[in-house]
Amino acid sequence: MTGQSLLAFLRSGSFAQKPHAEAISATIGALAQAALEVRKLTTQGALNAGFASSRGSENTDGDIQKDLDVVADSLFLEAIRHVPVALYGSEENTGAILIDPDKPLALAIDPLDGSSNIETNVSIGTIFSILPVTGDPKTEPDLSFLQPGTNQLAAGFFIYGPQLALVLTLGQGTRIFIHSSKYGDFIEAYDSVSVPPQASEFAINVSNYRHWEEPVRQYIDDCFAGAEGPREKDFNMRWIASLVADCYRILIRGGVFLYPADRRKGYGSGRIRLVYEANPIAFLVEQAHGAATDSVNRILEIKPLSLHQRVPLIFGSKSKVERVARYHVDPEMISERSPLFGHRGLFRV
Repeated sequence: MTGQSLLAFLRSGSFAQKPHAEAISATIGALAQAALEVRKLTTQGALNAGFASSRGSENTDGDIQKDLDVVADSLFLEAIRHVPVALYGSEENTGAILIDPDKPLALAIDPLDGSSNIETNVSIGTIFSILPVTGDPKTEPDLSFLQPGTNQLAAGFFIYGPQLALVLTLGQGTRIFIHSSKYGDFIEAYDSVSVPPQASEFAINVSNYRHWEEPVRQYIDDCFAGAEGPREKDFNMRWIASLVADCYRILIRGGVFLYPADRRKGYGSGRIRLVYEANPIAFLVEQAHGAATDSVNRILEIKPLSLHQRVPLIFGSKSKVERVARYHVDPEMISERSPLFGHRGLFRV
């Protein structure tokens, strides 16, 4: 065994002395058990009836639901009915679901992130955020989810890829646990993840280039210009179109992920959900010494206005995220950006 089990980790160290530690531990344990059930479904692929089929309906946020989206949501909802969670806020439901108003925690979750990739055998995942209950959960069930990400007690994601892994933070660093069939448990594989600061990779969907605002175009133009450009360095582009897979790669190898706002209808405020996607990802990345913004502002300081609010999301190596922000605030602040490159780009004449 390369490290301690998830259960042992949750019961040890200074975290065990924090408020709600026992409730948080029980919740993470329940999520882990539900993730095992989701994993069983994903490994069977198309052998599961209706595995990748669309339900012909949209969720509350306008995305087409897959059958497995709904099944995963049901599995996680049922799992946390037996732990100290008062409220369940999910991508698949219009509003928060009240479970037990006397419990101390609220769980925000994307039960199956990246489900559009199900049939193509690309890694998908489950993203979650654990928050303290605020206000009266019986009369204002959504209120607990309208807290800035700085209030998160824990966050993480499961990734259903070549390994079933849990990336987790309790506010004391970011750790990665991999499920071991030999030991029948999640075993710690990385006890102190730190985003490499100098990676030469960026992740963005370049097919949307024509829709981006000028600062994003300039940043990507300079990356594509390579060693002959103002960055004086060659870059590689990566884009998996699975948030958990892109985040996992950046935690291990560094780089930067960009999903900016753009000019398309419905994309003006970004597309990543703040409460149950951007906030937990930002918490994990910051605890691994990286950074996460909405292009300029720190993600964790944004106060949500609704459970399903969308935001732009830029995260990864801290210096790279900060550079993206400088392109937005004032491109002239980038001292090495020569005028030679200021008015031309790879995709422009």
